[in-house]
Amino acid sequence: MGFKFTKMHGCGNDYVYVNCFKEQIDNPEQVARLVSDRHKGIGSDGLILIQPSKVADFKMAMYNADGSLGAMCGNGVRCIAKYVYDYGLTDKTSISLETKAGIKYLDLTVEQGKVVMVKVNMGHPILSAKEIPVKADTEQVIDAPIVAGGNEYRMTCVSMGNPHAVIFVEDTEHLPLMEIGPLFEFHEAFPDRVNTEFVQIIDRRNVKMRVWERGSGETLACGTGTCATAVACVLNGLTEDEITVQLRGGEIVVQYDRKEDIVWMTGPATVVFDGEINLSAT
Repeated sequence: MGFKFTKMHGCGNDYVYVNCFKEQIDNPEQVARLVSDRHKGIGSDGLILIQPSKVADFKMAMYNADGSLGAMCGNGVRCIAKYVYDYGLTDKTSISLETKAGIKYLDLTVEQGKVVMVKVNMGHPILSAKEIPVKADTEQVIDAPIVAGGNEYRMTCVSMGNPHAVIFVEDTEHLPLMEIGPLFEFHEAFPDRVNTEFVQIIDRRNVKMRVWERGSGETLACGTGTCATAVACVLNGLTEDEITVQLRGGEIVVQYDRKEDIVWMTGPATVVFDGEINLSAT
């Protein structure tokens, strides 16, 4: 089986995108594992399918690098916005996108006929422990203790359509993320596993973040993770409502509108290359 694809990234969080208006993917779980392999495949954090929708302009189906189905990808929705405009699937600069986490609304900034920036209404953050989900004795999990690998951390849990545990640390640069990331992902407190953000506060408007994503490991950026981080920062009184999140792959601006209880995310999307792959040859 072969198909055409476009590799794109949002701040280094890279996926293989397939236009399912033209292509057909029969076994996306297996395909995701094959194309994500950075030695034998294309190399990515997963596979994202751009599909027709009955309730929005387009639909996103997201698969992690291990083949597991993902619910939401903030960097992915921005890249889809760029794809559908740049590749002529739409001429609108405001579009709707169906995801497993609900319909998202995106505003496109276009320069010289190409999308350079995308602002996304990421919707309401979910703070209910049962809905995130996270096992807890309290209704919400804010600055709560968790023991991983024999060490105690403080976590704030938020869902942006997928579960996040935000951990504030003194230094992200020298964090042994390869060791501690899996301890959180597979911790018994998280029935559906969890994305974990390790966050260093720089000042009231700037933070640094590294992320361990369930099913993919460390990625250079996580859009929903930056949103969860902004919410956690505000809930803990650490920053203003709008912050710039510095990631290993770039910067994303996030605003938590507490009055409307809505999170806005603004960031870039980039095409790396177009190609065609024959899976029987991998």
